[in-house]
Amino acid sequence: MLYRRYRPEKWKDVVGQDHVVSVLEGAVKLGNLSHAYLFSGSRGTGKTSVARILSREIGTSFNDLVEMDAASNRGIDDVRDIRESVNSLPFESKYKVYIIDEVHMLTRDAWNAFLKTLEEPPTHVVFILATTELEKVPETVVSRCQTFTFKQPNQATLKDFITKVAEAEGMKLEPDAAELIALLSEGSFRDAHGVLEKVLSSTPSTKLGASKNKKITRAEVEKVSGAPKAGLVKDVLEAVVEKNLEKGLSAVHKASEANADMKLFAKLILERLRFFFLIRLKAGMDGYISSQISEDDFAYLKNLAGKAERDMTADVLLRFITAYEDSGRTSIPELALELALAETVK
Repeated sequence: MLYRRYRPEKWKDVVGQDHVVSVLEGAVKLGNLSHAYLFSGSRGTGKTSVARILSREIGTSFNDLVEMDAASNRGIDDVRDIRESVNSLPFESKYKVYIIDEVHMLTRDAWNAFLKTLEEPPTHVVFILATTELEKVPETVVSRCQTFTFKQPNQATLKDFITKVAEAEGMKLEPDAAELIALLSEGSFRDAHGVLEKVLSSTPSTKLGASKNKKITRAEVEKVSGAPKAGLVKDVLEAVVEKNLEKGLSAVHKASEANADMKLFAKLILERLRFFFLIRLKAGMDGYISSQISEDDFAYLKNLAGKAERDMTADVLLRFITAYEDSGRTSIPELALELALAETVK
């Protein structure tokens, strides 16, 4: 599994969480450790990896590291086991570390039983709690921990990250292929690994261990992931600018016939529309946009922006935001995009 093979092992391997790493690394060097840490953030952002790195950096061995998934072990009996075990000294390390993942899943009784131990643990114990839903963690727990919020990586970070992983596997991702994988990853390094692994294992010429420097195209990523073809996204953009409802609806129906995910299709359209409007505004964003998409796509959007009439306002973007949010809410997946097109192309 790629996400296991490329899991960060040292501070320098952690991507996109400099605000967390710098504080923790400094605390370890100075010996200013907290008795309890709380890591929050969306899935696949590196919470568990950083927890393990912190454990290693303070000298905790495998035998003195306890990991628990609160999604499966959430009851009062599980917490009682922790309360009993913290009183025993580490086998061979200075600290015994407890990493509790998805800690928000603990029951109310479990939290109540855990509070006293969390507030005053033995000096040889460090707790590292991780959660994807901070709002579900009791305030009494949050106040007892040193908290860190893990950020979702942006598109540029994910694109660079997955390009380097592909290179390490002896493959070369074309820029628009890397861009699509970054978009499909939904702000998760782990999901980025998953999409790339699916591409590498499902395309005969790019299987793991195949010839070095094999190029992976966007078309290959589209085929494996089920993402709509880039040409259909362009057809919708052109339909909006040209006020050609037939062309736009045809693109939506072709995507539907190909069993494309309509929410993903709406997201791809929305992303390109955003760049289209930023270019059209001439707000000095060209450098940023060109770093996010391929050179050909940037030239295409710039040319399209030059053709747009004055009535192409932000209302168009708002309609497609609504279409994205509403996609999948009805039994007719393409309906939200059809409505957005109908309202835009009058």
